[in-house]
Amino acid sequence: MPMFKRRHVIAAAAAAPFAQGMRAQTVPSDAWAKIEAAAKGQTIFFNAWAGSERINAYLQWAAGELAQRWGVKLEHVKITDTAEAVKRVRAEKTAGRAADGTVDLVWINGENFLAMKKEGLLFGPWSEQLPSYAAVDTVGKPTTRIDFSEPVEGMEAPWGMAQFTFYADSTRVPKTPNSVAELVEWAKANPGRLSYPKPPQFVGTTFLKQVLIETVADRKPFYAPYSAGVFADATAPLWTVLDALHPQLWKQGKQFPPNPTTLRQMLADGELSIGMTFNPNEAANQIVAKTLPATVVSYQHAKGTIGNTHFLAIPFNARAKEAAQVAANFFLSPAAQARKADIAHWGDPTVLAVAKLSASDRALFAGGAAPGQLKASAPTIPEPHGSWVDPIEREWTRRYGQG
Repeated sequence: MPMFKRRHVIAAAAAAPFAQGMRAQTVPSDAWAKIEAAAKGQTIFFNAWAGSERINAYLQWAAGELAQRWGVKLEHVKITDTAEAVKRVRAEKTAGRAADGTVDLVWINGENFLAMKKEGLLFGPWSEQLPSYAAVDTVGKPTTRIDFSEPVEGMEAPWGMAQFTFYADSTRVPKTPNSVAELVEWAKANPGRLSYPKPPQFVGTTFLKQVLIETVADRKPFYAPYSAGVFADATAPLWTVLDALHPQLWKQGKQFPPNPTTLRQMLADGELSIGMTFNPNEAANQIVAKTLPATVVSYQHAKGTIGNTHFLAIPFNARAKEAAQVAANFFLSPAAQARKADIAHWGDPTVLAVAKLSASDRALFAGGAAPGQLKASAPTIPEPHGSWVDPIEREWTRRYGQG
């Protein structure tokens, strides 16, 4: 689950509203100056997934910028699962550690955000007061304020956009499936050539949610908190589809790749023909890195795929709250967002309303299409409420995950 061509000094205009609907209530400039002054000399322990060398390199670049411009030191605490950071903050609260916590900033969304918000583990509200928040596209990208159907309420800052995306080698899949129903039919015609990461790995779980949302007649229950009383009936279409699909999968659905990296390598090796990711630019990134052939194309189901925003949050007991806010403000700047969106660096879609930026800031995002990029995005289907994730994963494990 998560980039640039040149350096750019953040424009002073970043604090001004860019469009109607960008409803950030920024702090007065003198108050923000005090936050910046307090941040100088602070060290941020930023807990973030470390499974990508490109992302790690991006964070190293950002650390250099923060040190040079604001005197803030950013330490990347490399984790494999955001739940690790959540557990640590929870344990600190239980132990009465109300200050001087070990996590200053965390890359987060979904059920982890829901847990931290409900358990009082977050500092805030703070995010909509950042000067750079004025450029966030809260209208065109409503998931910047709604995280897995849970209102953000200023408790985390949007960082990047994600949408469930398939990719395939066009030499083996000349006509890509445009729906779950077509994917099942394709799998029947091409046994053993499809798989998905094993849940609870998040791309695998998102595949389950994609099948579920595309298949059910009534989506409403999934956009409210989990209800045990409706679970069996509401999720029945998902298990019906998977029962039909699994015998056609790699290893007859008795084994699953552990993660998207393994899945991608299996496609590159010719073992599979279709892969999946939460980053629409993943295939293009890997073509540039020469880990996928240039014949790979990206696509999404015609009626839409699951999409969300990933965020930055500050724990309630963070040591360096001021520096964490300065870092988040920088991560939202046109310069940092453009580098992050650049295929050559990360390829993570921006949360900003690029069309509303100044001409010089828009130019940072300019660039032609790369091989493997989506030709057109499908509609975004909002994430179900985060409370549904664990019950769906547990039921999947009970039915299919014991092999």
